[in-house]
Amino acid sequence: MKITAPMNNPLKSLLIFGLIAILYFPATGQKQSAKAENITFRVEPPSWWAGMKHAELQLLVYGKDISLTEVVFDYPGVTLAKKHLVENPNYLFLDLLLAKDVKPGSFDIRFMRGKKALFTYKYVLNEREPGSAERIGFGPSDVVYLLMPDRFANGDPSNDNMPGMLEPANRSNPSGRHGGDIAGIRNNLDYIKDLGMTAIWINPVLENNNPAYSYHGYAITDFYKVDPRFGTNTDYVALVKEANSKGLKVIKDMIFNHCGINHWFINDLPMSNWVHQFPEFTRSNFRAEALTDPYATEYDLNKLLQGWFDTNMPDFDQRNPFVTEYLIQNSIWWIELAGLDGIRLDTQPYPYKEMIAAWGKRVFEEYPNFNIVGEAWLNREGMNAYYQKDAIVGDGYNSYLPSITDFSMYGATSRAFTEADGWSEGMARLYYVLAQDFLWADPTQNLIFLDNHDLNRYFNSVGSDMNAMKMALTFLLTTRGIPQIYYGTELLMDGAENQGHGNIRKDFPGGWPGDTTNAFTREGRTAAQNEIFSYMQRLLQFRKNSLPIAQGNLRHFIPADGVYVYFRNSGDETVMVVLNNSHAPKKLDMARYAEMLKGYTSATDVISLQKLRLESGIECQARSAMVLELSR
Repeated sequence: MKITAPMNNPLKSLLIFGLIAILYFPATGQKQSAKAENITFRVEPPSWWAGMKHAELQLLVYGKDISLTEVVFDYPGVTLAKKHLVENPNYLFLDLLLAKDVKPGSFDIRFMRGKKALFTYKYVLNEREPGSAERIGFGPSDVVYLLMPDRFANGDPSNDNMPGMLEPANRSNPSGRHGGDIAGIRNNLDYIKDLGMTAIWINPVLENNNPAYSYHGYAITDFYKVDPRFGTNTDYVALVKEANSKGLKVIKDMIFNHCGINHWFINDLPMSNWVHQFPEFTRSNFRAEALTDPYATEYDLNKLLQGWFDTNMPDFDQRNPFVTEYLIQNSIWWIELAGLDGIRLDTQPYPYKEMIAAWGKRVFEEYPNFNIVGEAWLNREGMNAYYQKDAIVGDGYNSYLPSITDFSMYGATSRAFTEADGWSEGMARLYYVLAQDFLWADPTQNLIFLDNHDLNRYFNSVGSDMNAMKMALTFLLTTRGIPQIYYGTELLMDGAENQGHGNIRKDFPGGWPGDTTNAFTREGRTAAQNEIFSYMQRLLQFRKNSLPIAQGNLRHFIPADGVYVYFRNSGDETVMVVLNNSHAPKKLDMARYAEMLKGYTSATDVISLQKLRLESGIECQARSAMVLELSR
């Protein structure tokens, strides 16, 4: 896809080139001229904070002929270090230096032509919240509830259709906008808390002003503005604050690989290398394996990194230092504004890895106890592990991202409970993934999951088998790592990805006015839904207060005779987990586990609350799980 920025010297007023961007649309093979005639003056980041560790602040300024102006301001502790002129005369990049002792306040930045101010912008340096730099991110003691805001709950139907937004709400269209919003999430925070969750990952909420498929949020058209169909920036900040007050952390979904085709700067590019460009539309090969492949060709690497995800998603060129700084500052702005507890980075391997490392390093310089999870959709342990902070595999690259999505574990759980156990089948799949944890710098930080918004619903994957569902959930909530639960799992939601993404992103029953059932309440759920809800709730509430599960060591025994047994230990506390994947009850050979049971005499089954004497042995029913809290 070819999108050209003007190549004229910005000091010359050849403005016609500065106002035209050429868009190539592969669906029609036609070129269209998108004129940036209605230029809206912008400064981004629109505000900042006094007292940040990083002293430099780069402002992107956009306005008609802005490069032809002189920049004037006067504020103690703020100096203009450099003014960058770029290809497009409608842009300026200003490097500001903020003194360590700069005070919160505001000042006018005037853009002068002679003695006349063509534009004036009141720039605000906010005061930071107490303890902002010391905020604690999510970790292994948390369980993350993933929800898609358009499909969770509609708390404010008045914003379903908003002026200027290209796609209207249409709940009958599985791929359309359905009206879920920030108000709907706020209305149901107690539901999420009562289930036992401690963190919420919300799919992107920033403006996606696109004519179709705007509901998912991954084609952003304004990086500093919540989509008005979800609410406002103020609403989002209030959501985070209220969630935190209920003991729920909030993780923001961020995208650095691409933006939406209707983003305002795509119609009038700052410079030609703001995004990757080709003579004709070129899609990524989606072969992230090439990045760790020692034999990869330049052709394959370039197609991976420079090809577009889709025709409506221009691909950023993060080798451009202005692009890198824009994205880094945007993420810090949202952390500071909203009081975020974490970030989920979309498609980690697709942006240039040097940019990701620079971003990670910068974020953790500002927030040492924060956390970021990178989505590395790779199905081999070593390839996954390469993207974690302080990686011990590969070429010495350090992403600085502590957590990575564990797709190797996902691959194992998707089959472990639906096939007979063998040397490498069934629960042996779980064992083999864990046995390769030596490849990870810190596997306890891995985000583990049964499904998410891009995958088959797990209940669908196990053929609607309740026993398989319970065993998988038990494993997920008791093994190493940070568990993530996709909304609706507690309702046995099903759906196959090959039937369209709408099939795996269904509306939460009861989230819309007029819904015939309300699954937010026990009365509104079926017997089967209440069975799995209660099962999960008991495990989740136990996990909240279990040091062995949240922080403990893991020791496991090789699966044998259809049974997988492992232990979590922290100090004098030990939890024993038994998974019986066979179709017959199994009496455990207690002598096999003697090294872990030494000194313990009894146990309480967390799920059934049954008290057991270890000397009497343990029997696990067919196709079931036991979580045993051991006592001396």
